[in-house]
Amino acid sequence: MTPRRSKRTRTKGMVWLMLVIGALFVFRLFWLQVVQHDYYQNEAQKEQVARFTIPAKRGQIYARDGSSGIVPLVLNEAVYTVYADPQVVVDKTKVVDLMQRVAGGNLVGGFPAALDNRQSRYAVLARQLNKTQAELIKQADLQGVGVQEGTKRVYPEGSLGAQLLGFVDADGRGQYGVEGALDSQLRGVPGLLKAVTDVRRIPLSIGKGDINVPAKDGQNLVLNVDRNIQARAEQALKDGLARSKATHGSVLIMDPYSGRILAMASSPSYNPDKYYQVKDYSLFQNRVVSEPYEAGSVVKTLTMGVGLDKGVIEPGTVYNNTGSVRVADFTIKNATPDSIGPTTMIDVLHYSLNTGAVFVLQQLGGGSINDQAKQTLYDYFTKRYRLGQNTGIEQQGEAPGVVIPPTDPQGGAVRYANMTFGQGMDVTMIQVASAFSAAINGGTYYKPQLVGGILLPDGSVQDQPPTVLASNVISPTASAKLQDMVAAARHNGFLAFTDPPGYRIGGKTGTSQIIDPKTGKYTNDNSIGTYLGFGGGAKPRYVIMVRVKDSKLPGYAGTVAAAPIFADISNWLLQYLRIPPNS
Repeated sequence: MTPRRSKRTRTKGMVWLMLVIGALFVFRLFWLQVVQHDYYQNEAQKEQVARFTIPAKRGQIYARDGSSGIVPLVLNEAVYTVYADPQVVVDKTKVVDLMQRVAGGNLVGGFPAALDNRQSRYAVLARQLNKTQAELIKQADLQGVGVQEGTKRVYPEGSLGAQLLGFVDADGRGQYGVEGALDSQLRGVPGLLKAVTDVRRIPLSIGKGDINVPAKDGQNLVLNVDRNIQARAEQALKDGLARSKATHGSVLIMDPYSGRILAMASSPSYNPDKYYQVKDYSLFQNRVVSEPYEAGSVVKTLTMGVGLDKGVIEPGTVYNNTGSVRVADFTIKNATPDSIGPTTMIDVLHYSLNTGAVFVLQQLGGGSINDQAKQTLYDYFTKRYRLGQNTGIEQQGEAPGVVIPPTDPQGGAVRYANMTFGQGMDVTMIQVASAFSAAINGGTYYKPQLVGGILLPDGSVQDQPPTVLASNVISPTASAKLQDMVAAARHNGFLAFTDPPGYRIGGKTGTSQIIDPKTGKYTNDNSIGTYLGFGGGAKPRYVIMVRVKDSKLPGYAGTVAAAPIFADISNWLLQYLRIPPNS
């Protein structure tokens, strides 16, 4: 081969080699830019684009303050969460030192091990930091570490209304009370920011491919609860429990003509700002709605309402009270031997006669406790008075209780005789007070309501009207007669001396034995005293129900322990609500 031909061959080979190399480059670029375009675009977005959750502000809770104003019960305070991107953190030692020095007790469990998880892009290092702590961390300007603003609940009134309010846990979820029942309404809806970030995960200017969905804040709720009435109820309850050396008690105050809850309290209570320090979780429960019990003789008022509505008794109807009555193979006795002989229905309430309540049941059956009598009482108690079912009040943990139907093997004559005076069935205070309100207000059953409206951004309140669940629970005529009977029963008794003259006050005591956990038997040493009544001028302005457990005072707990608390609150309400005397 001549030198010239050899040179042409080498040149040709180089050309082909360059063509092959060029073809490889072209193929590689085609593979990367066309075939795997979506893959590398997604990888780039993972590195450059981040998703940020924009927290919504939780709605605040307010109470009424007199007739026009409102006051805050639950507010939000700015707190900060410190987070890190383990893939971006450069100097772990500096991060750990800074967090231990600044965050201290706010560090989360698992710190600082979370910084070693390179598969994660988001690791929470500390929660609930104040603004000063947050600023110190921001000033350190450590790569891969960020600060996010949030809120925590604060309670300017301390423990006032703790059980009806509930609290918000460390994960931002409402627990118990209004916070738990209306969690979704209060929590709002978080927003979303999806944007290109720098190496420190800080969002850059928003581009056309970014997403920015604003957060929708939770609603600010205004309760029907009056701050001043609530405070008075809690103090009266606390004083009453101290007098009777009782273990615990509850008070409910409501407007019988709207269902609005003016106060709801239980004692002992807790501070929702320090809920995590509570060891006895029963303190979180609102016993007014969550603890069914045998309410005792206060239920006689409801039994009388049934008899009046069915037309089988009148206030002056007389029966022969012998002090006891035989039902099946069981003898039911009165608690006291008072009023032996001809006795009116008003006296049945005055002296709290069990035999009189059983007499009403007998009249519903034409003179005996038969299927008709039992079914009539059951229908009124459950379908009209709505006992044994949730009322729908804005409280987490409401319990329905139990009312045994007459078709149940346990629904015999003895049980139904006991039910006429509040034994043999489990009901809650909110059920009984709501039923009693319907029985004395003309026959309208209003849904009990804690929330009275929504505070709008302009500072005005969008009121929530009362909700009628049933009309003609008993007739207006029967209701008026029952109201008179309950007022006469109190007026004729010694409790009337605690009432100021000129006002129309009515009420009924109830004392029910409970089972001693040590012996498994009913005993007078373990009892629940209840007082249920109303007060006002020409018509009832409020209904008050008081319950006291395990009073140590001698006598019937409904009279000696619960009734004085009712009187304390009632007399104060007459002045606070500026109710003029009727005469």
